[in-house]
Amino acid sequence: MTKKFNGGARQLAAFMIGAGLSIASPFAATAETLSLGSTNATSSHYQIAVAMSKAIEAGSPDTTVTVVETGASVDNVKRLARGEINLGLVAGDVFIQALTGTGQFEGKAIDDLVALYPYSDSVVNVAVRADSGITELAGLEGKNFTPGIRGSGGELLISQAFELFGIEPNYIYGTVTDSKEGVQNGQLVGYSKYAAANRVDAALQELMISTDMRILGFTPEQQALVKENLAGVSFVTVPAGFIKGNPEFTTPSVPIVYATRTSLMDNATAEKVASAIGEHKDILVETWPQLKDYDFKSSILETQDIGIAIHPGALAYWSK
Repeated sequence: MTKKFNGGARQLAAFMIGAGLSIASPFAATAETLSLGSTNATSSHYQIAVAMSKAIEAGSPDTTVTVVETGASVDNVKRLARGEINLGLVAGDVFIQALTGTGQFEGKAIDDLVALYPYSDSVVNVAVRADSGITELAGLEGKNFTPGIRGSGGELLISQAFELFGIEPNYIYGTVTDSKEGVQNGQLVGYSKYAAANRVDAALQELMISTDMRILGFTPEQQALVKENLAGVSFVTVPAGFIKGNPEFTTPSVPIVYATRTSLMDNATAEKVASAIGEHKDILVETWPQLKDYDFKSSILETQDIGIAIHPGALAYWSK
């Protein structure tokens, strides 16, 4: 029986070769599709996610990457926990809470959560209408305010921080578009959202065309409370003139990584993804010019200092 099977296989192979057809080796690389969880499509972070998908495909021609619009960090972690995506955007503080089973993930630790690559240190812009009269965070008490995209790291950070400060706005949830429209028509006094590096997010840039805005800062006491209670959060001081007429302010800053789970991605695939991002940085820079001088290697290795775990496969690449 075995000899007959082998003989038939040889005949089939000879036929296919004669017909000019190729035979896939059982050891050849197989095509792979990866789903990449990003954020709301109106965010500039979604634009760079699309560029990432192109970079990964450029570095691995046998891989197809599908970008999935999500609610960002918290939503992505939950999707990773359910195995619905292969990798996704996660803010550093959300990552640590998920890995350690604290905060939003109390008793629900995802102990195999690991980072593949970083791409930004993002600041939180707490923006309010200039005509609202609000000049400090405490002024948001009882006011209609959107703390960020539902399910995002920004929403979680602001909600947790305001709880520490004893500030209770009237939270109104919605998309970035909902927030912009709410501010424009006066239904909201403002909203908060992550912005890449020390920049004004694309949504806020668009909003400022029609509405004068002010960005609020965190006091030294508020900064101390956040640092004491929320791991992975640091602060940056942004100089006056960040937006027209805005004074200097200090605001939270967190590293942003793309993460997966070791149970979802093997070492070879993780190294392939990390390598594709590192070797095809030019594709990312076309979308975000500010990444031209961004050091992916040192940034990902430094995240270990605040408790972010790196996938062994990715670490093999970034440690070279």
